[in-house]
Order: sequence, then C-alpha cells, then structure tokens
Amino acid sequence: MTMDSIEKLNTAITVVEEARGVPLSASCVVHRGEMLEILEGARDVLPKDLFSAEVIISDKEKIIEEGRASAEAMIATAREDVARMVEQTAIVQAARDEAQRILDEARDVAEDERREVEAYIDGRLATLEVILTKTMDAVARGRERLEGADDKDVLAQLNADK
Repeated sequence: MTMDSIEKLNTAITVVEEARGVPLSASCVVHRGEMLEILEGARDVLPKDLFSAEVIISDKEKIIEEGRASAEAMIATAREDVARMVEQTAIVQAARDEAQRILDEARDVAEDERREVEAYIDGRLATLEVILTKTMDAVARGRERLEGADDKDVLAQLNADK
C-alpha cells in the first residue's frame, strides 16, 4: 500500500504520539524499523509530491489567468450590453418625446380647426338669423297687409257693386 508523503508523515506523527513513554522522561519508545520504513517512504514519495505540487501551482496560475480573462470578457460584454441598453433607453425616450410632441401639435391643430369651424358656423348662423329676421318681418308685413286687405277688399267690392 503506497501513501503520499503527507500521509506517511502523519502516520509517523501518530506512531510517536501513541508510543509508550519512558518514565520520568519526555522520551518514548518507538519501533525503529517501523519508523524508518515510514520516514524512508515519505522521503521516496516527497519528490514526486513536490513535482505534483509544482504542476498544480503552475496550473493554478494558468487557471487563475483563464478565469481572469474570462471575467474580463464577461465584464466587457456586460459593459457593451449596458451601453446598448442605455442607447435603447435613450432611443425609446427620444421616441416618447417625439410622440408627445406630435400629440401636442395634433391637439393644437385640432383646437385651432375647432375654433375656425365654430367661427364659420357662428357666421353662417348669424347670416341665417339676419335672413330669417328679414323673412319674419316680410311675413309679418304681408300678414298685416292681408288683414288690411280684407278691409280694402270689402270696400273695393262695395265700390264695384255701386
């Protein structure tokens, strides 16, 4: 069973921690063969582990750089999107402003035309009123003549009978 260097060093530490202590001393009793086998295994695996660590570190830099480049690309895309949205917002606002201006202008034109039509109608009605007043006066005079004509007709008939 092969272990990497960290596992072998951890095993060595565990062996020392679990070793039987020497009375009245900080020393302990460790099986020399077992400890040497663990430490030699760690020494043999350590260069491979260091090489693997260097590869990981160099890959880490590459991965970080790829991530940075990807983030910068995303930021650039987001900025373009924001600029496009702002531009579209500006275009929409300009269109709304233009639509409002057109509506206001159409309302003004409609109000002017309404006033012109009302003035024309008022003028035509005034003319009609004058004509109707003259017609009413003529009708009234004609009726008066007819009322007076009856008297004259009677007198005219009397004169004719004589």
